[in-house]
Amino acid sequence: QEAMFAAKKIVKEKDAQPEPFEMDVAQALCDLEANSNDLKAELRELYIVAAKEVDVTGRKAVVIFVPYKLLKVVHKIQSRLVRELEKKFSGKHVVIIGQRRIMRKPSAGQRQPKQKRPRSRTLTAVHEAVLEDLVYPTEIVGKHTRYRLDGSKI
Repeated sequence: QEAMFAAKKIVKEKDAQPEPFEMDVAQALCDLEANSNDLKAELRELYIVAAKEVDVTGRKAVVIFVPYKLLKVVHKIQSRLVRELEKKFSGKHVVIIGQRRIMRKPSAGQRQPKQKRPRSRTLTAVHEAVLEDLVYPTEIVGKHTRYRLDGSKI
């Protein structure tokens, strides 16, 4: 019964099966929805598309991907949601990132696309946006490009 609710919390494309870790994250979201009164309404429409466990300087971090359309909903409750999920995953860092699409640059060999590629689908724009998601709720105010003595970028 519980696994059925958890399965509704994760939506994979093209009938792909969720991995066990993704099911754990979905289950944690279900438990939160059931037990937490202040997050219940927002969590009802929230679902995830993927979840990964990443090594960050010796500790593990949980990266949760939500659909881009739901990112605004997530941002409203992100601080509380992350705090609760970090309790559930015992000391692991939890970050929530919007699932975005990168479209390839139209090359000379391809036939002309029907539409121009939107700026939000470029590699650079997607990477910038992921960085913004990563540090939310703080904002990035400046970036530096560091160069080595030989002129190569770091």
